[in-house]
Amino acid sequence: MAREVHVSREVEIPEGVSVEVEGLRVKVKGPKGEILKDFSHARGVNIRVEGNRVIIESFFPRARQIALVGSLASHIRNMIVGVTRGFRYKLKIIYVHYPISVKVEKGRVVISNFLGEKSLRAVEVPGGVRVTVSGQDVIVEGIDIESVSQTAARIEEVTRVRDKDRRKFMDGIYIYAREVA
Repeated sequence: MAREVHVSREVEIPEGVSVEVEGLRVKVKGPKGEILKDFSHARGVNIRVEGNRVIIESFFPRARQIALVGSLASHIRNMIVGVTRGFRYKLKIIYVHYPISVKVEKGRVVISNFLGEKSLRAVEVPGGVRVTVSGQDVIVEGIDIESVSQTAARIEEVTRVRDKDRRKFMDGIYIYAREVA
C-alpha cells in the first residue's frame, strides 16, 4: 500500500475570534475568554494560521501523525466553540434512601448525607469552571470542554455506589445533558 505524502485538516476561524500559533502552542481568544493549549506532544505535525483558517498538517506521516492531525483539528474546533458559546453539563441529584445535600463553597463542590454517611465528599473545581446548584440539578459551565467535562465526571464518580445492588441503591448524581451554551 502506498504511503500518504501529505495529510491536512482546516478549521475555520469565525468573526470575532483570534487564533495565535507559536510553534505547537495555540491561543484562542473570543468574546467569552481565552484558552491556551500546548500541543508539544504532537511530534511531526505543523500548525499554522492562514487567513481565516487554521491548518494542521503533516508530511510523510505515520499512522500516529495521521491520527494527531484529526485530533488537533477537533481540539482547536472545541476551543473556538468554547470561546464563542461555551459548554454546559447538567447533572441530576437522585436519591431514594437519604436526601443528598450539594453545596458549592470555596472552589469545591461538597456532597453531604450521601447514603446517610457522616463524612463529606468533595470535588475541586478548576479555574474557569462555574458550578451552580438549583433544586435537584447541578450545572457545570465553562469555556474549556476538557475541564468542564472532567469536573462533571468527578462529581458523578465521587457518588458512585460500590458493593451494593444497583437496582436498589440508585442514589447518586448523574450526567443527563451535554450542550453548547
